[in-house]
Amino acid sequence: MPDISLTTIVFLCLAAAAAGWIDAVVGGGGLLLLPALLLGLPQVPAAHVLGTNKAVAIVGTSGAAITYVRKAPVDVKTAVRIGLAALAGSMGGAFFAAGISSDVLRPVIMVVLLGVAAFVMLRPSFGAAAGADKRRVTRTRTVVAIVLVGGGIGFYDGLFGPGTGTFLVLALTAVLHLDLVTASATAKIVNVCTNGGALAMFAYQGTVLWQLAALMAVFNLAGGLFGARMALRKGSEFVRGVLLVVVFSLVAKLGFDQWTA
Repeated sequence: MPDISLTTIVFLCLAAAAAGWIDAVVGGGGLLLLPALLLGLPQVPAAHVLGTNKAVAIVGTSGAAITYVRKAPVDVKTAVRIGLAALAGSMGGAFFAAGISSDVLRPVIMVVLLGVAAFVMLRPSFGAAAGADKRRVTRTRTVVAIVLVGGGIGFYDGLFGPGTGTFLVLALTAVLHLDLVTASATAKIVNVCTNGGALAMFAYQGTVLWQLAALMAVFNLAGGLFGARMALRKGSEFVRGVLLVVVFSLVAKLGFDQWTA
């Protein structure tokens, strides 16, 4: 591991805690964690930053997923199926990533996100139900969730990445008629599957700073557990508010990246 100052370590640990909280509530913790690692470790190769990011994130995501499963009405079997489809999709996206320009994708994703934000603001009832209506969740909808939500968003994650957790929450809410809390819980299980696959590849390539990742993971786990419990306690309206903040933050980040590209 490279020499890292105490100030940088403290900064990265605090960023990991904050990212864990955001990710547990509504997804999108990578918007904070990955830039923090890039800022704190400018001398470290990008592959090692990405690998370390996944090693940290999977711990907080797993802790949040366990907390949700114990206290929220999550269909674990369906969530795992979606997660496996997302894992396969992310591998496919990563395969094509080299041939796609981020400069082309950013404006498209920004327009989609602004449309999502408008929809959530204009439809206050979106994701406010007290759980999935089993009568409306047909076998067809479940298959759509596995193929399009899992495979499609997984492909996007491998191809580009930013906002994957947020897209998962929104898509699961729309397709399976979940409330936002249950959708966040399901998204965490899917994220564990995709993060696990990515981490395995990074570990195989030897691009993980394990000592730093272990320390940051403790803070990420604490943030994830706290965020999951807060979301469960405060309910869908709280998650909806955080969701809008994350969506607009993502649009701002993508806009900045596009402007400076």
